Amino acid sequence: MRLAKILLPVDFSERSTAAANYAHALAMPFTSEVIMVHVVRPLDYAMGGAELTGAVGSEWYATRLDDWKSQLDKFQVKEFEGLPVRRVVLEGNPSEEIVALAQQEQCSLIVMPTHGYGPFRRFLIGSVTASVLHDADCPVFTGTHLVETPAPERLTIRRLLCAVDFGPQSEAMLLWASKFAQGYGATLHLVHALPTLSSGEARYLDEEIQVSIARQARAQAAKLLGQLQIEGEVIMEHGDPSQVVHDTAKVVGADLVLIGRHVNAGILGRLRTHAYAIVRESPVPVISI
Repeated sequence: MRLAKILLPVDFSERSTAAANYAHALAMPFTSEVIMVHVVRPLDYAMGGAELTGAVGSEWYATRLDDWKSQLDKFQVKEFEGLPVRRVVLEGNPSEEIVALAQQEQCSLIVMPTHGYGPFRRFLIGSVTASVLHDADCPVFTGTHLVETPAPERLTIRRLLCAVDFGPQSEAMLLWASKFAQGYGATLHLVHALPTLSSGEARYLDEEIQVSIARQARAQAAKLLGQLQIEGEVIMEHGDPSQVVHDTAKVVGADLVLIGRHVNAGILGRLRTHAYAIVRESPVPVISI
């Protein structure tokens, strides 16, 4: 697989720099084109309720646009030497403009961070990122710990953890994950979270039922991998999906976690149940396919 175009939204924060490091690491093997985009909100938002209007407001806004364009032109210039890079400044709603640009350019991947601030805020997904995850057609790379990642020259993509639930999107997601792994010379591990049955009237049957569920899940995994001719270690653990993915990523030393999204976006968006929690709590970046 070759990621022909990678879209990198930039807000000039530390998080943007960290996301840029990953975009660079992903682009280098194939000399992918990187499109850096900074989205400026319209004048009424930019003024923040100030009373500057008319010609004065327009002049102020035009000056700010020039400043943002200049800032983007200087962003990560040295770091991205040797790669084809385009820098674009757009006006409008950030998430809508990012999704529209990705579709217009037929981007292979969008790379962007979540909030990632402090022990509590690292569990939040920013509104722009959440909207992009909701609406984007192409895979989206994001993570809450990007600012804690190694220096660019030490970033590696060698072990991938693919979270599967055997839903209707699993086949397409696994095919993408397999091609991605081959493209980067990475090993592929699969993880599936098995339900934990609470004790109650059937407490004496719990162990037997859970063994049966695990057996059926392993049979599903073997059948799916066989049909797709994909090789990969399959790990199954009982527990909450986000916690199982979190713990397994640490055990296998995963560099990235891959999860599936709905093929058709409805009112609930493309992310499946548990996906937001996986994105929030994963110790490594997540690609939502």
